[in-house]
Amino acid sequence: MRKFTAEQLAQDDVVALLKATLMSPSSKRSNCWEFVVVDDKETLDKLSRCKDSGASFIKDAALAVVVLADPLASDVWIEDAAIASFMLQLQAEDLGLGSCWVQVRERFAATGMSSDEYVHGVLDIPLQLQVLSIVAIGHKGMERKPFDETRLQWEKIHLNKYGVK
Repeated sequence: MRKFTAEQLAQDDVVALLKATLMSPSSKRSNCWEFVVVDDKETLDKLSRCKDSGASFIKDAALAVVVLADPLASDVWIEDAAIASFMLQLQAEDLGLGSCWVQVRERFAATGMSSDEYVHGVLDIPLQLQVLSIVAIGHKGMERKPFDETRLQWEKIHLNKYGVK
């Protein structure tokens, strides 16, 4: 969902979203992830410029959750932070909210600065933490058609070994 209404989120919904992130599984229970929760409109606007394209809608979200992790705490910090990001999106959908993952790792702002460095500067994030994603959340500003199951790529599924259909 890249279009949001101006309606703010209920406090109970925000708590449910944050609980989902904190209950996210992680390798060896390292819990190497951390989260910066942003609802300040000026900061959301700044975050919407973290990439050359594909992040402008953050400014219209009611909330953005910046998903960070400490690479020194876990060698699979990327996977752990990705799982946490998606758990957040699943919880948002369960609450009837819209969300969109904004990839930050290995992306660049229009100035050429890395998106990670840009977000670090906006939010004063300690250097040892890496930014994986920003999940924008809000009330859905449009309806989306359900996925067309006739377009499922069953040929991508292999049984018992590669190449067997």
